[in-house]
Amino acid sequence: MGKIHSIETMGLVDGPGIRVVVFFAGCRLRCAFCHNPDTWNINSGEEISPEDLLKKVKRYKNYFDRSGGGITCSGGEPLMQPEFLKEFLKLCKENGINTTVDTAGFGCNHYEEILKYTDYVLLDIKHINSEGYKNLTGGDMNEFYKFVSEVNNSKAVVWIRHVMVPGITDNYESMDRLAKIVQKVKRVEKVEILPYHTLGIKKYEKLAIEYKLKGIKDMDKDTASKFEKYVNEKLKK
Repeated sequence: MGKIHSIETMGLVDGPGIRVVVFFAGCRLRCAFCHNPDTWNINSGEEISPEDLLKKVKRYKNYFDRSGGGITCSGGEPLMQPEFLKEFLKLCKENGINTTVDTAGFGCNHYEEILKYTDYVLLDIKHINSEGYKNLTGGDMNEFYKFVSEVNNSKAVVWIRHVMVPGITDNYESMDRLAKIVQKVKRVEKVEILPYHTLGIKKYEKLAIEYKLKGIKDMDKDTASKFEKYVNEKLKK
């Protein structure tokens, strides 16, 4: 049995095509810019079996198949429920469903088994060095690199994502370091710089959780696009 926070049936930016996005409950990281703090507590989710979850997503199979889509396991952090995640992904593959795992690479190991049934990994690089990673997420960046090692040994195609926060990584030095990290990852198909936004602040207020980036304004989309182009050009060299 697993714990699921919610399901979105029209995911347009969560992997190839139109996707059913399953938000897993539970996450050990406390990212300062997280817009889903309501998914942190694993006990906040609905308990469900892999088989019943498959039934829910299969209702939309004809719909997402036509777009070249599939399912995306997001969160929270789906790697926090390794056995449930593996069984669900396995069932999806047995039913001809394309699979994506949207992750920060910070879970409970068992990555090799999970990645056997994963077509795409949406890999979120939270920060470009260990100190910044610790300050921004509360986690150890070595855990991220452990997951990267397992991804490199798999066949999964990778999309890299980095949330750019004003005053933290919105500079060329940080983007140079980001490019060096990306170069350590195999089968990278896409690198995206996502502009920081404040759309999740109301959730923090509702949950009585301190918002650590209070006062920082939304990142300008054009600036994020400029840095995205810079990183991708650097990776071509």
